[in-house]
Amino acid sequence: MKKVLITGANKSIGFETARQLLQKGCYIYLGSRNLKNGLEAVEKLKAEGLNEVEAIQIDVSNQESVKAARAEIGKKTEVLDVLINNAGISGGIPQTAIGTDVDVFKQVFDTNVFGVVRVTQAFMDLLQKSAQPRIVNLTSGLASLTLHNDPTWKYYNVKAAAYNPSKAALNMYTIVLAYELRDTPFKVNVVDPGFTATDFNQHSGPGTVEHAAARLVKYATIDADGPTGKFFSDDNSPETGESPW
Repeated sequence: MKKVLITGANKSIGFETARQLLQKGCYIYLGSRNLKNGLEAVEKLKAEGLNEVEAIQIDVSNQESVKAARAEIGKKTEVLDVLINNAGISGGIPQTAIGTDVDVFKQVFDTNVFGVVRVTQAFMDLLQKSAQPRIVNLTSGLASLTLHNDPTWKYYNVKAAAYNPSKAALNMYTIVLAYELRDTPFKVNVVDPGFTATDFNQHSGPGTVEHAAARLVKYATIDADGPTGKFFSDDNSPETGESPW
């Protein structure tokens, strides 16, 4: 049974990803910044007969919380097969390059970039013990520098001065991480769940959490011949599924 940690999994895309992986026979450590919310999410899944799941308190923006989560999971398993870095924040919209306070940039990067680094580094030893370790970092189609310079792109005008750069930085971190792990069984990719209706965007997106989660699950469960160091976005490139950086 594969062991999976999903950060920010008490609701929305993270919660649905947990559900779909449970249905595939995985054991889920359901990460939640607020433990009460995580426990409630676990009860919802168990009410559906999905029992191989437990809540783990983890605030990715807090180093001590991440260390405590690593210690807790380390008491339960010696191996982690999949890490899905799903937790993220927008920082509030609109965000202008001229008017957005530096503290907003710091807050967004602390969760969306440094949070991923904290969690990945903390759990690397457990992942290295897996026969087929997988890391999926949740990005955004809005992280594409190439497309943001194309006035014909459908999201060209959706500029967010802190959020978009944070996801672009996450993409670059993923490239470097995949490179460092290139001669190992690891597969490390960034996946855009698409413009999905969630609390994150006041439920304004056209996509469903079911479809978004399926994208994450696909790359969390790829086999040994699967890709690594890639940026996948059906929204950006529906023909190939791979987005330009």
